[in-house]
Order: sequence, then C-alpha cells, then structure tokens
Amino acid sequence: MSDNPQKKPRSEADAALEREIREGRKFSLAEAIGRLAGPGMMKGVSPATGKQQAAAAIETCLERHLNDSSGALAAVLLRQVRESDLLLANLDQPLVVLASFVQRVVENDFVLQELVRESDVEWGRNFGERPYFQKEGAPPHADDPYTIESVRSTLAALLATLAADQASE
Repeated sequence: MSDNPQKKPRSEADAALEREIREGRKFSLAEAIGRLAGPGMMKGVSPATGKQQAAAAIETCLERHLNDSSGALAAVLLRQVRESDLLLANLDQPLVVLASFVQRVVENDFVLQELVRESDVEWGRNFGERPYFQKEGAPPHADDPYTIESVRSTLAALLATLAADQASE
C-alpha cells in the first residue's frame, strides 16, 4: 500500500456539473485569487502574516492603554516596535515584545529623547504645525505635547498596565 494516495480522476458528469455551475456566474477577482491559491488555502489559516497579526495586537493594546490624545506617540512607538528585530524573534508574544521595547526606551535617555523627537515631528506633520523640540538644559515649551518627562511618565503607565495584564493571565 502506498503512503501517497492519488487523486481520483473526475468523472465526465462531475466536469459537466462544474461547467454548468460556472456558466451562470460572473468571473470575479476574488474567484481568480481563490483558484490560484488552490483548494483548502483558507481552511483555519489567517491570510495575515504573523508579523501583521503581532503588529495588530500591539496597535490594539496601544489604542486601549496608551494615554496619547493626538496619537503621534502611539504611531511612532508602533512603527518602531513593528520594525524591531525583537518583534521578528517573538511574533507569538507581541505584548511581551511591546513591554520589553518600552522598558528599553524608558531605561535609555538617548533612545527616549529620539522617541520624543520623532513624536514631535509626527505631531507637527499631523497637525500642520511646527513642532516644539525640547532643548537640553532648557524647560520645555508650554505648548509642547511631548516632553521627555511626559513621555517617560506615559510609557511608565503603559508598562504598569502591561505588567498588570500579564500578571492576571
């Protein structure tokens, strides 16, 4: 007996039935893609890649738990985490990756300053205004939505929420 069962040849009646069914339908792009993918392509498998699924989980978490009214910090943080090697190595644990990434940012002043600068740029681009960049040794501008201390505080709150969520699982 062979371990590789062969397909039964289709009968003429089956082929005629298939032709009759297809005659009454319009051909669509979705059908063409389905035919190219082959039978069983979508059985229990997501069409999104693992990286896309992980990024979506991180984005949902940021939307729910990051206190960021303008959304610029969340956009920059998501972009940086999505492109990190840390995510690629741990696609099955996106929230652990997010917590680890945020912890690294909070602990490294240079990385934190870069995140704040990129968030300021994103904010300026989104609102069509000139961003306020915090200068070293000077107090932040009163209208600056992203200062080093405000972002550090926001990220610390996110870390606390992520830790609480992980503890409850």
